[in-house]
Amino acid sequence: MKILLRLLLALPVLLFPVFLQAADALPATLRIATFAYVKNGKVELGSNGYYGHVIQEKWLERELAKKGVKLEWVPVTGDTGPVINEAFTAKRIDFATYGDLPSIILNAAGIRTQVIVPNGRGEDVYLVVPFNSTAKSIEDLKGKRISVHRSRPWELTMLKYFESKGLSAKDFRIVNMDTQAGAAAVASGRVDGFFINAGGSASPFLLEEKKVGRIIWSSRGSPLLKMRAELWGTRDFVQQYPELTQIVATAFVRAQHWASLEENRNTLILDGTRNGTPESVVRRRYDDPALPWKDRWSPLFDELAWAQYRHDIALARQKKLISRDIKAEELLEPRFANAALSELGLGNYWQPWKLSRVAAAP
Repeated sequence: MKILLRLLLALPVLLFPVFLQAADALPATLRIATFAYVKNGKVELGSNGYYGHVIQEKWLERELAKKGVKLEWVPVTGDTGPVINEAFTAKRIDFATYGDLPSIILNAAGIRTQVIVPNGRGEDVYLVVPFNSTAKSIEDLKGKRISVHRSRPWELTMLKYFESKGLSAKDFRIVNMDTQAGAAAVASGRVDGFFINAGGSASPFLLEEKKVGRIIWSSRGSPLLKMRAELWGTRDFVQQYPELTQIVATAFVRAQHWASLEENRNTLILDGTRNGTPESVVRRRYDDPALPWKDRWSPLFDELAWAQYRHDIALARQKKLISRDIKAEELLEPRFANAALSELGLGNYWQPWKLSRVAAAP
């Protein structure tokens, strides 16, 4: 009994070096990939939407510094999906904000990442035809050449759109082109259609303003057809450093709340022009009467988010975009965003969307 008592009394002393080691084991640097552009020969961090506010506000940088951890923004230019997947694979980054399909492909290949904070209600995808085309609907393009950048998020939207119309990729001549090549091809008439999102340099609105393209369909008003792009973190980092992950999640939820305030709308839109995108194009991207401004920035893991990932994973498997099964439950990690909402007093600020509210039909 005396021996046991001595061991119990000595236990805190014995464990102290272990706790000290754990505290010292935090990484020196936390790395987040973000979109960048080249201006006057210099790389500029140019994330649009609320992502840019996370960078500019520097709250995340200050909070990590309190833990002795440096924040590094890793610039990504060009085709962000493949570049970010390569960076995750090589363990050069811990977090990134990018789209659903590249992330699904990465996880199916065995590199495990998780959604830490959802990005609202999804991003819209557009079908553009040459300006002088007579096509008015997807049915008018059957048998014709359609450009899409394979393995990018808008490929999934294209496939979902085909599915909603009783069509498939076999009804068209699908041409794999990156966004710049696709935009040039539709402008010159070398392809008959072009699927693209609105956030890149090959904006469908810019093609319309230049009178080289014409939008004949978009996913607006059809939440289940939209693409998604969120904050992803490596599963190893999330599990090993939950405290740091929480700080990152809270920073992004803070920024989403900032973006959701009507008085910040113009500031956010003007931020979107820093990479040279015309203000008129940025405004058209966000001009959606069917989607309230506040809801656009929701970080909730609601029925809509879960349904989109379950369907997207199943479709990717069915269309052989991935070679093995994965589950949405493995990809979505709600606890950090939920804790951030509670910490920031935003538990009832956004209301979850139920599937009964949305429809897949365009």
